[in-house]
Amino acid sequence: MAEKSFKYIILGGGVSAGYAAKEFANQGVKPGELAVISKEAVAPYERPALSKGYLFPEGAARLPGFHTCVGSGGEKFLPETYKQKGIELILSTEIVKADLAAKSLVSAAGDVFKYETLIIATGSTVLRLTDFGVQGADSKNILYLREIDDADVLVEAIKAKKGGKAVVVGGGYIGLELSAVLRLNNLDVTMVFPEPWCMPRLFTADIAAFYETYYTNKGVKIIKGTVAAGFTAHPSGEVKEVQLKDGRSLEADIVIVGVGAKPLTNLFKGQVEEDKGGIKTDAFFKTSVPDVYAVGDVATFPLKMYGDVRRVEHVDHSRKSAEQAVKAIKAAEGGGAVEEYDYLPFFYSRSFDLSWQFYGDNVGDSVLFGESNPSSPKPRFGAYWVQDGKVVGAFMEGGNPEEFRCLANVAKVRPVAESLDELKKQGILFAAKI
Repeated sequence: MAEKSFKYIILGGGVSAGYAAKEFANQGVKPGELAVISKEAVAPYERPALSKGYLFPEGAARLPGFHTCVGSGGEKFLPETYKQKGIELILSTEIVKADLAAKSLVSAAGDVFKYETLIIATGSTVLRLTDFGVQGADSKNILYLREIDDADVLVEAIKAKKGGKAVVVGGGYIGLELSAVLRLNNLDVTMVFPEPWCMPRLFTADIAAFYETYYTNKGVKIIKGTVAAGFTAHPSGEVKEVQLKDGRSLEADIVIVGVGAKPLTNLFKGQVEEDKGGIKTDAFFKTSVPDVYAVGDVATFPLKMYGDVRRVEHVDHSRKSAEQAVKAIKAAEGGGAVEEYDYLPFFYSRSFDLSWQFYGDNVGDSVLFGESNPSSPKPRFGAYWVQDGKVVGAFMEGGNPEEFRCLANVAKVRPVAESLDELKKQGILFAAKI
């Protein structure tokens, strides 16, 4: 049992960990001061690639192509980059005990890691159907996607079941992106979800109708209003059928489940204040425990522009919260301070030839504008959300970088809107004038 001590430890191996390490390097961290501890076998990488480019039938993304921080146009941190910058990268190491009072972490192998300042960047883990006791959910080829090992298993399954039947359970981010990429791999795809339309946490019924029709035109079958209630398997143990709650059954060679995620906070239960399912932080991502910070998916933080506290699961926040925490740590060491985190919620997705972005808050009344015909060769449409007479959210499919910049500005400024009819009429021009 070895013991090592560091001034700073970043616990986690995802996007937040990579961006925190980059910011420490930018701030001039000294050799030997910083360690990144990850249970994964590879250096931190841009996770969104796993549900997109990694699964493409041709020209697929592979490491080292998408190590952090290429997703935001920054320097690519290869394993040797960490070494060059004096950062110790400790991979394939699962931490099983954290004692925040003693400032120590213990690995599954019994190694002890001491720190002065800890950044918790443990991210989320997928919700599994076995967690809910779904019958047959442990059959082979019922797959999930979170880490690169999961993606490798999925790549092999796609090759092994070429031209076969895939059932995607879930109609959110993962469900939509994976349904698209499975169709690109020429599988017969059925998407199943219980809600009345896809991406219900963000999309209105009108926006969802466009994507559902577009996907249907691409050959994806969509079944709404029911859930996977059980699975049958072949004698080999591989999944054979998905049994739906409404009584139907679907043949399946592969099942991919995307029904949500939960933040990985178990190590810290009872040691740190929590809120809304995450670790409660201030605007600098400091937790209730001195010298302990939490970033990315695990952090419940003040959303300044809305006077609210929220937990946000998205790559953009994972990057920015990590950078904010490190800047705050280094500023405090020098007797200074940084500005409070003032985050504008931002979500995006790409699938087939589609690409959308959303900024702000999807509350209040909404209005659609533009060309939302799913059969259009280049669909270009958007939506605004209006609350208390002000535009608080903006969405666009098929926009260009300047249009997306205008939409972000609208969501930030929250201008007064004359009426929904006027917004519909002006469309993107409304945003361009702000």
